[in-house]
Amino acid sequence: MVKHIVTFQLQGTPEERREIAGKFAEALMALPAQIDVLESMEVGLNENPAEDWDVVLTAIVPTMADVATYANHPAHVAAAGLLAGHKKARTCVDYIF
Repeated sequence: MVKHIVTFQLQGTPEERREIAGKFAEALMALPAQIDVLESMEVGLNENPAEDWDVVLTAIVPTMADVATYANHPAHVAAAGLLAGHKKARTCVDYIF
């Protein structure tokens, strides 16, 4: 199994960032019903105002090849498109467990 962890830092006012983060989280949470390789998906919005990162997602897929399947799926591409013009930075770690 592979754990895929991604964090996002958004641009804009705190209110704008929170609004976009909420819409993005909602779209991400719909993905397990649309993408067969997703074993699970968890999305969190940062509640700590002292930190600069806005969204974290943790997804579990069976193999590293499935990370690419998930990433290229049209539903995921559409969800990621919600961040167009709002994403300041992204980090990712994929590890086998």
